[in-house]
Amino acid sequence: MRKVLSPALVVVLVLGLSLTGCATKKWVNEQVSEFGQVTNTKIHEVQDSVEKNQKEISELAANQEALAADVAAISATAEEAMERADAAGVLAMGKFLYEVTITDNDVMFGFDKAGLSDDAKAQLDEFAAVVLAVEGEAYIEIQGNTDSIGSEAYNLELGYKRAEAAMRYLNMEQGIPLFRMNVISYGEYKPIADNSTKEGRAQNRRVTLVAMQ
Repeated sequence: MRKVLSPALVVVLVLGLSLTGCATKKWVNEQVSEFGQVTNTKIHEVQDSVEKNQKEISELAANQEALAADVAAISATAEEAMERADAAGVLAMGKFLYEVTITDNDVMFGFDKAGLSDDAKAQLDEFAAVVLAVEGEAYIEIQGNTDSIGSEAYNLELGYKRAEAAMRYLNMEQGIPLFRMNVISYGEYKPIADNSTKEGRAQNRRVTLVAMQ
């Protein structure tokens, strides 16, 4: 005998299936939403990682450019100092370390003077601090320069006196051994400014210190 479901039971079954379908759909939507959030999080993490890598690459490129600029900034007389030191066999690594120029604008030397001012001594102290902080012994060439007033021979002698004054100070006050230093005079032959002006002549009265290793 065939059993007939009552209308009430049919309603309950349909309602149950309907509720189950709604629950399943809700669960699927929740899973999809959660998956979407996880996916977005992963995408953001990847983007952050890419941006970090790009930043590191940019910083590395900037450092390389700065290094190239530093190398390019080495003066011609510093390169000459490196060649002389290398020829003399006094360099352990053949490496340029540091260069500083102190001019009359820094109250280094007055006209026809070779004495060191207090400001000049302070700058020599700063130079020595940098050189002494370098691991291993440094070799220093001290270059004396003048303006174009006076004879060539006289200016060569005056440039030498200026370089020698700086060397004596570095030895006596900073303890840098004399055998780790050398002096040379360019006299008036290496101007960095116009000798026809007072300001230019003041810049040309200078001492350049080149530290190598």
